[in-house]
Amino acid sequence: MLELSTLYVRKDAANPRIARLVLNRPERLNAINEDTPRELRQAVEWANADDEVHVIVLEGAGKGFCGGYDLTVFGQGEVDHPCQQERFRWDPMVDYAFMKGNTEDFMALWRSAKPTIAKVHGHAVAGGSDIALCCDLLVMADDARIGYMPTRVWGCPTTAMWTFRLGPTRAKQLMFTGDTIDGRTAAQWGLANESVPAAQLEQATMKLAQRIAGVPRGQLAMLKMVVNQVMLTQGLEQTQQLATVFDGITRHNPEGLWFRRQAQAAGFKAAVEWRDSGRPIPEGDEARALIARLEEQPSRK
Repeated sequence: MLELSTLYVRKDAANPRIARLVLNRPERLNAINEDTPRELRQAVEWANADDEVHVIVLEGAGKGFCGGYDLTVFGQGEVDHPCQQERFRWDPMVDYAFMKGNTEDFMALWRSAKPTIAKVHGHAVAGGSDIALCCDLLVMADDARIGYMPTRVWGCPTTAMWTFRLGPTRAKQLMFTGDTIDGRTAAQWGLANESVPAAQLEQATMKLAQRIAGVPRGQLAMLKMVVNQVMLTQGLEQTQQLATVFDGITRHNPEGLWFRRQAQAAGFKAAVEWRDSGRPIPEGDEARALIARLEEQPSRK
């Protein structure tokens, strides 16, 4: 069995044609660390290499699916990192290479010859929504939440899946507001295939997986390839390139730098509360002035 640090894998006990991949950092709400993208790809490759497996179910351990990138690593601390360059001038191509690597790892779910189903309870937000939307199908609990709050400041969804899954009008609404939606709304909008009460999530997901599992592997692979080709023809790869470049800009422009300095000075929770409250976010010269003031403070939390 494949041994990983951020998720565990197994075949379903009742139906070995179904692979179960479980994001497994429940103490951090399954937040993405530097190992998660690479290990997620390894898990998908493991399932694809097993001829008995016909379909893959991805879920999260504990209280939710995935709370996004682990901001104790990427957000609040003073670190030098390819996607958060603190002590030297930002290099866009270094940033792009790192984040594009993560995007390609998440997209292993989309490229998988075997259909993938995201089973979402709790929250699938920010980078966690990227992972969920790279899956072919989405089954959600009614009270689950999905969205990309960092579109308000400090982020751009690198997988760019929102428009391809929702269409431009709904995608613009969520990108412009940073709002999350619950499972019921996601199903009504066509983002989720199904939304059910939380107590029925396992049953509904496995019913769908078992229905798919009876189809020959080759048939599933061909049909998925046809649908994916439509998305590629519409420009999915080019859109992801643009989104990944823009993601780096959002973290290093005046607004993004203000958000980071605010998180370092007051704690990430306080910065997020400001971001999500609807309160105007400082920009341009105002952001630069606040950055200078925050950087003059003798200590940071």
